[in-house]
Amino acid sequence: VLIAIGRDACTRNLGLQTIGVEINEKNGKVPVNDEEQTNVPYVYAIGDILDGKLELTPVAIQAGRLLAQRLYGGSSRKCDYINVPTTVFTPLEYGSCGFPEEKAIEEYGKQNLEVYHSLFWPLEWTVPGRDNNTCYAKIICNKQDNNRVIGLHVLGPNAGEVTQGFAAAIKCGLTKELLDETIGIHPTCAEVFTTLDITKSSGQDITQKGC
Repeated sequence: VLIAIGRDACTRNLGLQTIGVEINEKNGKVPVNDEEQTNVPYVYAIGDILDGKLELTPVAIQAGRLLAQRLYGGSSRKCDYINVPTTVFTPLEYGSCGFPEEKAIEEYGKQNLEVYHSLFWPLEWTVPGRDNNTCYAKIICNKQDNNRVIGLHVLGPNAGEVTQGFAAAIKCGLTKELLDETIGIHPTCAEVFTTLDITKSSGQDITQKGC
């Protein structure tokens, strides 16, 4: 049984057209600039209603808080819609932060990126004898910016916890060199990000033989 649950932007009956606020006619969502400002300067929009932005409650909360601080508190901080950690809580979790590889290529060009990846085997899978090569880790680095990590992806147990921790490091400008200099906690799933040494461009085998 496949259930696809979506959310509609109920904007067409708000009277936005009366004051000239533009919406995306295909989905009813509202285009805004990087300060959540619509085409009408005194009208702002935040949250899931934004066109092309992530539909995540923590993102909406953060955007609203920062908007209030800019409007009434003299702040200039804007919401970062790129380096947002998120997780799909499937039986084998998937977590990500930053750019997916396809978007990174569009933004920076394939020649300016280096992708490091590996399959890995969680220690707790040793006794049940699960497949060595079910879990996966990947980072996307910008070669033109000191190999700064612009995307992190992990498929494995507790991916949400792993991703949340690395998200702070990415916000601080995490680079591949810093990851290499970080001592891993053995045996953890997150440790794999401190030992990545195979690039996707090399075509080398990333399958694992043991833990």
